[in-house]
Amino acid sequence: MAESQPAAPATGAGMTAQMSIERIYVKDLSLENPGAPQSFQMTEAPQIEVGLRTRAEQVAPDVYDCVLTLTVTARASDKTVFLVEASQAGVFGIRGLTPDQLQPVLAIHCPTVLFPYARETIADATMRAGFPPVHLAPINFEVLSQQQLAQAGAQPGAGVVGAN
Repeated sequence: MAESQPAAPATGAGMTAQMSIERIYVKDLSLENPGAPQSFQMTEAPQIEVGLRTRAEQVAPDVYDCVLTLTVTARASDKTVFLVEASQAGVFGIRGLTPDQLQPVLAIHCPTVLFPYARETIADATMRAGFPPVHLAPINFEVLSQQQLAQAGAQPGAGVVGAN
């Protein structure tokens, strides 16, 4: 089932940018519950750590596979209570953008579309592990992207065009 959504207004020469969601899917899901059943007896609230990664790759002309990976680790004292890692992915059709316009769409817009699905997957997995669901706070992918660009700009050689 595909949903068409315009990504941006006209991009010059009469071309209109278009983005469609071709498919949303779970690429990978892992759950570890190493202390069960003793961990269910704990009185101390675990500390929750959240890790985040995104990546995107072109899989066909104007088609991109974007993956948002969230890792949630709950620790109490020196023990891991549970660990959930979910890689939520989407296949996006993106047309009418220059490479400079495409990068922010892949780094900001696609992960923003995927996040609610990943958030639900994490909450469901923690519940199925026997714990209260972990409801992740919203994430501003635009701010994260700007921070990454600022960090890259502070590194030697980052200002050189074409350096990767």
